[in-house]
Amino acid sequence: MSEHKTGLTLGKFAPLHAGHQFMIETAIQEMDEVIVVIYDCPETTDIPLTVRSNWIRTLYPQVQVIEAWDGPVEIGDTPEIKHVHEQYMLQKLQGREVTHFYSSEFYGEHMSAALGAVNRQVDPDRHTFPVSGTQVRQQPFENRRFLSPVVYRYMITKVVFLGAPSTGKSTLCAQMAKRENTVWMAEYGREYWEKHQVDRRLSLEQLEEIAEGHLEREELLVQEARDVLFVDTNAITTYMFSLYYHGAATPRLTQMAVDAASRYDLVLVCDTDIPYADTWDRSGEVQRLVFQKQIIADLKVRQIPYFMVNGDLEARAERVSQILKQVHKYRSLSECFMTPLTNSRKE
Repeated sequence: MSEHKTGLTLGKFAPLHAGHQFMIETAIQEMDEVIVVIYDCPETTDIPLTVRSNWIRTLYPQVQVIEAWDGPVEIGDTPEIKHVHEQYMLQKLQGREVTHFYSSEFYGEHMSAALGAVNRQVDPDRHTFPVSGTQVRQQPFENRRFLSPVVYRYMITKVVFLGAPSTGKSTLCAQMAKRENTVWMAEYGREYWEKHQVDRRLSLEQLEEIAEGHLEREELLVQEARDVLFVDTNAITTYMFSLYYHGAATPRLTQMAVDAASRYDLVLVCDTDIPYADTWDRSGEVQRLVFQKQIIADLKVRQIPYFMVNGDLEARAERVSQILKQVHKYRSLSECFMTPLTNSRKE
């Protein structure tokens, strides 16, 4: 009877890149079961441990992932540091036998000896995938070829612009994308409405299709973004239009609006202080003011932090740039803005 082979690897996976994946996939091919221990490392990355763990769970559901929230933080090649890591790993495994230890680092030798396992080195010279976590953290866009789409989307700050019709959302989105050398997501609802409206109306199901189509395009564009993706409106806006026209929304659209509350890293509301563009597809300036009030009220009810942007295009763009300099994707706004910006809202 052949020996049951259990492979173990560990790391920060900050972020998970092609080199890590090659190591995990090699272990999956060679082992009967694979364990991945992933360390909490706030000193290295803001990306939470749960996010990094779920990358592995999503890509490799057959792997057992162990989250090391209390793992040692010291790193180095001293006997004392090695001993601390070895004892921690033995305690974490709780007597579970490991036959092979997978790594591409110096610690493979001492950790495999402590575990009584084969020291299985995978691409230690980085010939197959010339990439490192430090390299990706410093230049994620330039190194995105080494990142799974599952991972890369979490590297991008998503900024959504809300506001009533004719508040300059599209113009500001395009301007910010140009400033930041990235891409932006146009309002899919307008395109859909122009193709499918009947007497300026859409059905409940069509409004749901708008939210679904917008989200699909957004997910594609996030893979092309450099650091930040600017988005013109979201499912909450579509949900509010559904209530306006029908007094109801489908369960799916309602849920998408709920999900949108946590989907974006920064919410900006364009003010009504610019001239109203009275085009045939809009409902008038009075309705613009009413809808603006409803949007702000909805953000308050959902307890979504937001910032107002006003003034001419240059003033708006400059304000957004200032906010972006302080925002960090995985930090709360209170952490980012120790000195609050004027006109910020966090109701």
